[in-house]
Amino acid sequence: MALKIRLSRGGAKKKPFYRIVVAETTSPRDGKFVEKIGSYNPMVDHDNKERLVIDAERVKYWISKGAKPTLRVIKLISKDGLADKPIINEQPKKSAPGKKRLEREAEKTKTEAPAEEAKTEALAEEAKNEAPAEETKTEAPVEEAKSEAPAEETKTEAPAEEAKSEAPAEEEKKS
Repeated sequence: MALKIRLSRGGAKKKPFYRIVVAETTSPRDGKFVEKIGSYNPMVDHDNKERLVIDAERVKYWISKGAKPTLRVIKLISKDGLADKPIINEQPKKSAPGKKRLEREAEKTKTEAPAEEAKTEALAEEAKNEAPAEETKTEAPVEEAKSEAPAEETKTEAPAEEAKSEAPAEEEKKS
């Protein structure tokens, strides 16, 4: 006879109340149980004493007899120090990446590592050559001013062309 320490639901619709019971694994959730060892009321505030009422001695007794608590019950009783806190992974096993994907990512990091080293070396060289770079920066605005002037000329020509293209359209409307 395999035993579990689990929650048995009670209460009304939308107002849950749970009994912490020791039951056979084959019995239904809200069905027959061996012993009631506590209660859990999730509708009460977290700091309220009535939220979790449990008989610690009976929990220890049933665990020593081989009863296995469910994950939810372990979470509840671990707060009182009756069991070790369960390890819950952020990523479930089902959605974890497969072997081949892990191998591809490992190969990708190996190929990217030399490229990153080359980038850091290039940045180090640029840091050494900062003084010549500042001189070229002073020359750049002069070149930009020259390149802006022709752009302004083209802007002034464009409206003139538009005016010419509009004028024949107006003459057509008049005739």
